[in-house]
Parts: sequence; C-alpha cells; structure tokens
Amino acid sequence: MQTILKAGDRGGVNLGWLDSRHSFSFGHYYDPRYQGVSVLRVINEDRVRPGAGFDTHGHQDMEIITYVLEGTIAHRDSEGNVATLPAGNVQVMSAGRGIRHSEFNASETDPLHFLQIWVRPDRTGGTPRYQELDASDAPEWLIASPDGADGSLEILQDARLWLLRGDVWGNRDLPAGRLFYLHQIRGERRVGDQVLRAGDAITVYGQPQLAGSAGDNSETLLFDLPDQAPYLP
Repeated sequence: MQTILKAGDRGGVNLGWLDSRHSFSFGHYYDPRYQGVSVLRVINEDRVRPGAGFDTHGHQDMEIITYVLEGTIAHRDSEGNVATLPAGNVQVMSAGRGIRHSEFNASETDPLHFLQIWVRPDRTGGTPRYQELDASDAPEWLIASPDGADGSLEILQDARLWLLRGDVWGNRDLPAGRLFYLHQIRGERRVGDQVLRAGDAITVYGQPQLAGSAGDNSETLLFDLPDQAPYLP
C-alpha cells in the first residue's frame, strides 16, 4: 500500500524571519490526519533569513536530526557543543533527559535552508549526545542508524535514514514488519505509479518491494521504519 502527502498539503508558519513547512502537526499547526508516520514525528522544512534563528530552547526524549540544504547553521547547546555546519552536513542531537540549544543562520547575508527531523527514541531519560557528519559528496549515504553502521550517526531507535542522490536504489525489498517513508527534497523521483516532487512524501507499507526511478538532480530522504501506526491517510 502507498499513501502520499503532497507538498501543498503541508501546514506551516511564516514569521518573516522564518518560513517553515510542516509535514506533520507541529506547534500551532494541528491536523489530526497528520501526526507522523511510525516513530517519525516531525519533518520541518525551514528557511531562515540572514542573521536570524531560534533562541535557546529545550528538548527532552527526542532524536533530532538536522540536514543543511543551503547556507550555514550555527549550533550551540547546554552540553558545551558548538558547531557551524555548511550545506551537505547533518547533525544528530539526542535530547535524552533534557538539553537546551540554539540554532541560527551563521551568515548575515545569505539565507539558510534546512530540514529538521524528529524521531521518537526507544528509551527515555538518557544522557544527551551530539554528533555530526559531512554527507555532501556521496550519491547514497546512510545518515542515521541504531548501531552507527557504516559511519552513520547513531540514534536510539530501530530506524534508518538514507540520503539518495540521483537514480540510486530504484528497487529495494521491503521486509515484513517494516515500512518506507520517502521525502523528496529536490528534483523528481518515481515510486510505483506516483511521481514525487520537492516537498512531496510517500509512505510504502504492506508490499514486498519498493520500485522506482529518479532523475540525476533528484535528492530524497528514505526512512526505514518499524511498520506501526500512525499512517498518513
């Protein structure tokens, strides 16, 4: 089975300094149909004006993944981590029992464009952790996994996140008890008889294989998740 979420059906907010599109209910945007997929709780596509950003705020018991698409993000947190990440870089912040951080556009002249992703952890109250990697130069990259396989960032959940660039992984087996969620970042990707364009997403479950193709300029996030509710409608 497949369910699709079109980019135009996302919620969001425009505060002037921030233009954010929400795939799932978040903040002041609430839609009972869109509460996440499996353990995937948030995908926000954020555009931040030069010099602006999110002041220090707190999180608890969430795996927070940030992928920088354009510009440079400046990160600082209560565990003493300070980082400046350019486009193509990914960070994971495991909030654990509690962490406070800020995120700003590091440039006074150029816009910042990034995705922020939240995954529910399989345990609560852990020690906060911070990791980062440069994923700017590979056609396919395992970004996050529960065991840090192949140099990926470790998350506290039985979930894996792949970054796909171009026509890679056109066909992939879908084991029983798992589902795929694909979020299209750039270009186009065909999944079965559906075509994903920037901002679109699709959930694939209850079928043996994911089949598809993509153009050279396509960039896609592929989530391998436990097959459990909630699903998109």
